[in-house]
Amino acid sequence: MNGPEIHISFAPDLGLFVSADRRSGRTPVTTDGASSLGHVVESLGVPLTEAGRLLVDGRPVDVSYVPAAGETVDVESVARPQPVRPGAPLRFLLDVHLGTLARRLRLLGVDAAYESEDIGDPALAALSARERRVMLSRDRGLLRRRELWAGAYVYSDRPDDQLRDVLERFAPPLAPWTRCTACNGRLSDADKDTVRERLEQGTEKSYDVFAECVECGRVYWRGAHHARLEAIVSDAVREFGGAATAG
Repeated sequence: MNGPEIHISFAPDLGLFVSADRRSGRTPVTTDGASSLGHVVESLGVPLTEAGRLLVDGRPVDVSYVPAAGETVDVESVARPQPVRPGAPLRFLLDVHLGTLARRLRLLGVDAAYESEDIGDPALAALSARERRVMLSRDRGLLRRRELWAGAYVYSDRPDDQLRDVLERFAPPLAPWTRCTACNGRLSDADKDTVRERLEQGTEKSYDVFAECVECGRVYWRGAHHARLEAIVSDAVREFGGAATAG
């Protein structure tokens, strides 16, 4: 027996998640009369991490709302900048496919944990919950896991666009050159004499300003790649704010 029918529409930004016939205007959906609106939205392909306000006949409702026959539903995209949880620090967890994005976030001083090996969706979701980190991923299945503390889909497969998307969506405070791009630890100024034995001879002779990761001990200086990294920092600071402190 058929259940109640509702009519649903999705914001244009959500079109990539739904079938082609649901990308313009409202379309009918037959529900079972018991499932929540959140369940209905996810069943049509949209992770709830990507759904903003849910409007039923023009009024906002919670994801737990059970829609009734004849109601119209509008699914908006998330507001930007998107608040996460009041009182919680804004920090991220990235899956194995987003290593470049993780390094660029760290370059800007954003707390970005990263798993360089595929530890599996359950473990990632549990880590997100345990450390209260926003899970960043292009894996829609991972973003549907209920254990997640918070999550967000990374819409592009290009690192430049990925970085811009995350900075625009969450507006994290930027503090360039303060985190280790390798391990996410904090950097501190280092005296040349204390790091000398870890430097190659050419580096020791050519550079005098160093920083050291307090977690993994990696040493940083303005090497051959500094101009490229400086360009990433300058572009981000110009567009999204923050202090472009010298690296």
